[in-house]
Amino acid sequence: MIKGHGGNIYEMAGALGCSPWEILDMSSNVSPLGMAPGLKAVLGKSWNEIIALPEVDSRDLRAHFAVSKGLAKDQVLAGNGTTELIYMIPPALKVKKALIVGPTYSDYEGACQAYGIQPTFCLAREEANFQPSLDEVSSRLADVDTVFICNPNNPTGQRIPIQSLRTLIGAHPGVRFVVDESYLPFVPNWEAESLVGAAENVIVLQSFSKIFAIPGLRLGFLIAAPEVINAFRPFKQPWSVNRLAQVAGTFLVSQESFVQEVADFVQKERDTFLGYLEGIGPLCPFPSHVHFILFKLNEDLKAPELFRLMAEHKILIRDCSNFHGLSNRFFRIALKTPEANKACADILRKVLA
Repeated sequence: MIKGHGGNIYEMAGALGCSPWEILDMSSNVSPLGMAPGLKAVLGKSWNEIIALPEVDSRDLRAHFAVSKGLAKDQVLAGNGTTELIYMIPPALKVKKALIVGPTYSDYEGACQAYGIQPTFCLAREEANFQPSLDEVSSRLADVDTVFICNPNNPTGQRIPIQSLRTLIGAHPGVRFVVDESYLPFVPNWEAESLVGAAENVIVLQSFSKIFAIPGLRLGFLIAAPEVINAFRPFKQPWSVNRLAQVAGTFLVSQESFVQEVADFVQKERDTFLGYLEGIGPLCPFPSHVHFILFKLNEDLKAPELFRLMAEHKILIRDCSNFHGLSNRFFRIALKTPEANKACADILRKVLA
């Protein structure tokens, strides 16, 4: 596990001597619209349920989630965030050689290394705006048993079209493809781009933490063929999903209209935010399909120093220096409310002037 994920408002607050809630956190890539309406009330009514153990295997939650996807519940695992599920993949699937399409989320590598596996990387190129070359991925799969793909990808914001992924997966039926769709709901009409149920060799990860802004509750899902799910069961800890997360998840599976509202907001606000930053010479943004944007600094200032300068204004950005394949000139900003985005852009313009 690396130190340096986004959203560490508590550490910054300690360093600055302020409340965590005084910090404008542009590093955490959860929904800019916050929690879904009604969720607080549902959790409030369920507060007393924490005096009892949660369902040991989240049976009711899995059933609701499965129905929402047109699946059977034996095709679904619920986890303490997708991170718990990612760390179960190497032992459950008996991974021997893994390929990670990057630069991307570090826990795919961390999960492999936890079980003595040193993965290889197929890195997208800056000159291609970090859009992965699936031809290159395909050429690297001769002796690989498992591929990790985040789609849309964190931190680059790039998305691989579903038909391109289907072609790649179909050409390699003996390879398992782990496709992390945690950020796909931020794309309009996202379910048409999902690989849920696409093929027997596909394992899909989906997160409620990001789109519903509940990372503190920790809730994610793994969707696969029943026999694949069975392979995970010996490695699944009992009661790993807490009761309030189970209650929240059961409520949130029906919030499709809110998900679409978030996606629509993101498409509009992303262009507005980038407009605020036009003409800042040292700054190069990369195209993004989601609510966070990867930037490169084109002059001497490095991302760790920019992180420090923004922190002086109580604004937290994501230094991307610790992503495999990125240098210390890259950072990421995640959209928040229009007011917060404008405030961040004003300070960024001032700092880089």
